[in-house]
Amino acid sequence: MKIKLLICALAMFTMSVTNAQELKIGYTNAEYLLGLLPEAKQIEADLRAYETQLQNQLKAKYQDLQTKIGDYQANEASYNELIKADKQRELTGLQESLQQFQTDAEQSLVTKRNQLLQPAVEKIGTAIQAVAEENGFSMVLSAGSPGFDVLLYASEQHDISELVLKKLGIDPPSGN
Repeated sequence: MKIKLLICALAMFTMSVTNAQELKIGYTNAEYLLGLLPEAKQIEADLRAYETQLQNQLKAKYQDLQTKIGDYQANEASYNELIKADKQRELTGLQESLQQFQTDAEQSLVTKRNQLLQPAVEKIGTAIQAVAEENGFSMVLSAGSPGFDVLLYASEQHDISELVLKKLGIDPPSGN
């Protein structure tokens, strides 16, 4: 019985060593790759333009609120209680509308960013997959993205970033 158990354990150990030898792992930094795509500058410019448009709308709403607050404060003494209450409700409504617009604008900016980045992210993902398949990698891990880094340590020889850049038709910058 002990011999069978020993043989079984030895067989499992041999299989795990064989499987470990077949495992090939690489890593890359998707943000680095994204920054080197030719369309990255256009994506960034489009996003900045959209953000500026939203900021201008927010600024106009804020100035409108400030104007109405100033008008209310200047004329408050001449208002009767009914008009005063109506103006206060109007100002409260405008302030809530401004806050809601700011929240919606932030969410819209995130949505626009994701929309603009989606084709580039898919392009990078396709290139990573192709490089992994062509070079026999079992896994490719993410590196260099603070908060999303799933790689704690790896030798630089496993960095496939240059292979992915070549697959994308981009010459890797010197020094990387």
